[in-house]
Amino acid sequence: MQDIITILDKNGLVFAFLLVGMVMAISYFISKNFTNHKIPGAAIAISIGLVVAYFGGEKGLANIPAFTGLALLGGSMMRDFAIVSTAMGASFSEIKKTGFIGIFCLVLGTVIAFFVGGSIGYVMGYTDAKSFATIGAGACTFIVGPITGGAVGATSDVIAISIAIGVVKSVTVTIATPFLAKRLGIDNPQSAMIFGGLVGSTSGVSAGLASTDVKLVPYGAITATFHTAMGCLICPSILFYIIHLFLK
Repeated sequence: MQDIITILDKNGLVFAFLLVGMVMAISYFISKNFTNHKIPGAAIAISIGLVVAYFGGEKGLANIPAFTGLALLGGSMMRDFAIVSTAMGASFSEIKKTGFIGIFCLVLGTVIAFFVGGSIGYVMGYTDAKSFATIGAGACTFIVGPITGGAVGATSDVIAISIAIGVVKSVTVTIATPFLAKRLGIDNPQSAMIFGGLVGSTSGVSAGLASTDVKLVPYGAITATFHTAMGCLICPSILFYIIHLFLK
C-alpha cells in the first residue's frame, strides 16, 4: 500500500486528472440514467466534489498524500487557465453585436449580486461594512469574495462565507439554466452573453449552457469572466466605499 501511495504521490497531477475524469463519468451517468438530464452532470460533479472536500480536511483531499495532485489541478493557475480557455471559439463579431446593452448588463449584474449577497449577510448578523462588502462580492463569484475580503481586511470566517455563497450560486445557476433557458430566450450568442454578464459565475454559466446548447458556452463564459473582472475592480473600491458611508 505504501508503494502505491508513493507512486500516486510522484504522479499526483496525472492521478488527479484520472480521479476527476472518473467523477465526471459517474456524474454524467447519474444525470442520464437517474434524472433524465434534468440535473446537469456538471452540477452533480460539483456536489460530489464539495462533499468529498468536506471530509478531506482543510485543503480537501489534497491533505491526503495520495491525492496531493488535486492541489495543483484545483489551484489558481489551472483555474485561471480554464477560465481563459472558455473564450476560445467565441466570434468577436458576435460579441460586438451586444453593444451597450452587454456592458450595461455586466455592470447591473455585478451591482445587484453585490447588494443582494451583502443584504443576506446583514440579515445573518454581519452588519459591518467589511463583512457586507466581502459577502456581497462572494455573491458575484467565489473568486471576487476572497479578493475583496483580503483588500478590505475582512476576517477569515467572513471570507469563507463569501466563498460558500459563491459556490452555492454557481451550483444553482448550473442546475437552473437548462430549465429557464427557453423561457428566457437564451438560444443565440447575444442572449447568452447578456445572461453571462447578468448572472456571472463562469463555472455555473458554462455548465448550465453546456446542458442547454454547447455552442453558446464560449459566449456566456466570456461575459461571465468579465463579470468576475468587474467585481474584482469595483467591489473592494467603489461599492465598498458606498457601503462604508452607511455602515461602520
